[in-house]
Amino acid sequence: MRPGAARTRVAGPGDAADVARLLRAFNAEYDDPAPAQDWLADRVRALLGDDTAVVLLEVDGAGAGDAHEPGPPGPPGPHGLALLRLRPSLWEDADEAYLAELYVVPSLRGRGHGRVLLRAAMAHAHERGATYLDLTTTSADEAAVALYESVGFDRHERRGPDVTSYYFEIDLPAP
Repeated sequence: MRPGAARTRVAGPGDAADVARLLRAFNAEYDDPAPAQDWLADRVRALLGDDTAVVLLEVDGAGAGDAHEPGPPGPPGPHGLALLRLRPSLWEDADEAYLAELYVVPSLRGRGHGRVLLRAAMAHAHERGATYLDLTTTSADEAAVALYESVGFDRHERRGPDVTSYYFEIDLPAP
């Protein structure tokens, strides 16, 4: 890995405050309500102790840009996350994974950080025995839609009065 390249790691209980900070920032960006920092950190800590929830954090490489474009320094601490929920499959003796959240701080977007997190989440789900991963987003998040499609997710649409909701799915390689 080249110096400064983005990398990911699995969050532990000691990362709960950083995870809560990133989740609250994500909700604030979309004017969605979020619980208080301390409450959310406690909840994240509890979920991280449950084998069905995994948070991957993107660390290092803040501002490293991609292979072609260096960027400014990123914020201190983890600057992106992917939150996976694992559940038993109904149709086969394996797990399925749901990507509940994928977030990169705004100052580092457009440089491949989301792709790093998404690929790490897919690899982690596969390593845990999941054969399928799904997620949802809306038409308002054009960058996310483009990312998911570029990685090979199939898109399914449901229209609402003001927004189109997208459901994405991808088969993961057999473990």
